[in-house]
Amino acid sequence: MGHGADVIEELMCDHREVDDLFSAIERTAPALDRQTLAEQLTIELVRHAVAEEEHLYPAIREHFPDGELIADKELADHARVERMLKDLEGVDGAGLEFDRRIAELRAEVTAHVWDEEQNLFPRLRQGCSPEDLHRLGDKVRRAKKFAPTRPHPGAAPGTPPAGRLPAPVTGLVDRARDFVSGRGR
Repeated sequence: MGHGADVIEELMCDHREVDDLFSAIERTAPALDRQTLAEQLTIELVRHAVAEEEHLYPAIREHFPDGELIADKELADHARVERMLKDLEGVDGAGLEFDRRIAELRAEVTAHVWDEEQNLFPRLRQGCSPEDLHRLGDKVRRAKKFAPTRPHPGAAPGTPPAGRLPAPVTGLVDRARDFVSGRGR
């Protein structure tokens, strides 16, 4: 937490951490270690996505004339990744199915990251003041502290409010489950 001063630096640092986790998974052989790394990857991706959904995408909607379209596309990307993460849960880390799912997930995440870093972030840097970017960075860091740690594909921001719990509540439940199970240590 607290990687960078502004939202773009914070999110790009997250992107590098996720890429490092993908690389670690690919070069690790034992099933248990790969599953543990995949759990850590899931935690990082979910926390990152929730923070973007709560703070970055509303700012995009506010600051860009085409912000609605951009935010909706980003949310659709997140929904695909979250379904992929959910499908990865419980897959044996020693099997070919695990390798296939990790490769598909990495391709999806890499495309999303590339689009954000090449298109969205430069526009954000031009369209927002440095003060706004720093405030967003602070909000994103706080959101990640309380964000869920497990995929909840049915609870994506596009679903009706009655069908989902607020992220901090879901995050609390996830962290309790993680503590009891030892997940993410």
